[in-house]
Parts: sequence; structure tokens; C-alpha cells
Amino acid sequence: MKIVTVIQARMSSTRLPGKIMLPILGKPMLQRMIERIKNAKLIGKIVVATSINADDDEVEEFCKKNNIVCFRGHLTDLLDRHYQVGKKFSADAVVKIPSDCPLIDPQIIDKVIQHYIQNDELDFVSNLHPATYPDGNDVEIMSFDSLGCAWKDASKNYEREHTTPFIWENNDTFKVGNVVWENGLDYSTTHRWTIDFPEDYEFIRKVYEELYAKNPNFSLNDILTLLKQKPEIAEINSRYLGKYWYENYLDELTNIDEYKNKLSNDKQKTD
Repeated sequence: MKIVTVIQARMSSTRLPGKIMLPILGKPMLQRMIERIKNAKLIGKIVVATSINADDDEVEEFCKKNNIVCFRGHLTDLLDRHYQVGKKFSADAVVKIPSDCPLIDPQIIDKVIQHYIQNDELDFVSNLHPATYPDGNDVEIMSFDSLGCAWKDASKNYEREHTTPFIWENNDTFKVGNVVWENGLDYSTTHRWTIDFPEDYEFIRKVYEELYAKNPNFSLNDILTLLKQKPEIAEINSRYLGKYWYENYLDELTNIDEYKNKLSNDKQKTD
């Protein structure tokens, strides 16, 4: 099976422009994230997929400098970007990992991909439906055939921008699987390890400063241990806990009941 792992990356983030190039211990955040992804064993070829906009010339230059494959495509049609990468590199399956996950655990990446490989009847596997891992460990893998169906038939803006909703929303058409945290915990709305806001960057930078020198391949459990020892680090970006793009489409999305329930429970806790 030929697997291609796509890291979607662009400079024009609306909430934190240029976030992928913010420095983490002297290197761009995107480089630190790729270091972590490369520790996964099942990822196949890594491709950074950016846009054709002039702002993203910097992303292409970064890739050339670091000998990373770069593909440039549509700015907001991420579905097209992933499809074109899969087509160009003759992928049997495409892995989607957003570039705002610089603390992603490579073992989690392998768990999701392994579940897909071992269940050949599945068209799509993620760890997001429902999500249980700390936010920022997002992994999705889909067959190129199902990606092609979505590319051809998806028409809503959010289906194009977020790549995979057409697949997991139509689970009567596509066979969809999910990987949950094996310890039975759900930290998806209580631990935020992704980056959208300056406070997220400060949190991620602190984690790297605390852990990287001791072990560059620090794990999810290493981060959790650190946050127990120094809860003030977790507080840095705590006001953004539970923020997902889903919240803008609650009336349109049908297969996010777990997320809606979490929102309701979180609201009751704060009322």
C-alpha cells in the first residue's frame, strides 16, 4: 500500500498569521512538527501542501532548504489540494495532518494508520469521531478512491475547506472507522495542544523548552506528566479549550453529536 502523508500548511492564518514559521528553540514550528511526524513508522511519503499565493513562497523555500517535498495548490480548497497530491504521487491512501499540531505524538499517528491498514473494508479512519486524545493529535487517513469521490461530489464550502467532512458525514456511503484513546480517557476538550492564538504558541513553546533537551522525541505522556507538575503551563491557553471549527456549522453537520454533547456539558459546568 502506497501511503502519502499530507501536512497542510499556509502562512495566511486569519487568527495568527505566519504561525507555522514561529520559532521553537531556534527552528520554525513547521520544522519541529515534521521532526515529530518523521518518527512515525507508517507515514510513507511526507508532502507539505501549501497554496499558490505569494505569501506561501516562504513555505516552498523552507521545503527546498530542508529537502521536503512541497506541493502548491488552491488556497482554501483543501480537498482539491489533498486530492491533487494523492493523484500526483499515485497514493493508495492519503493521510491528513494539519500544520497546527506541533505536539502530535507519532505513536498516535501510527495507531490510526495501522487501524486503517488492518481493516481493509474501511474507506476512512480518524481519531476525531469521536475525538478523545488531547486536541492537537489530529490524524485522518482515507483511501484515494474515497478522496476522489469527495473531490468530485462535495459542494459546500466547509466540505472543500476542511477536506474530509463529505466522507465522515456520509457514513451510509463510506465505511468510517475511529481510533479512541485506549485508556478510556477523553481529553479532547480539556487539553489544548494546537495553535490558533498567541497563547497557544506560548504554551507550545513552554512545553518544548521543558522537554526537548531531555528527550527530543517526548511523548503525549511526557507532556501530561509535565502539566501535572507545572499546571501553570496548561493555564496559558486554557480560555480556548474546546474550540473547534465545528462550532460554526452546528446546524449543518449531522455526525458530531459527541462534540455537541461535550459543548453542552462544558456549558453546564460553567453555568
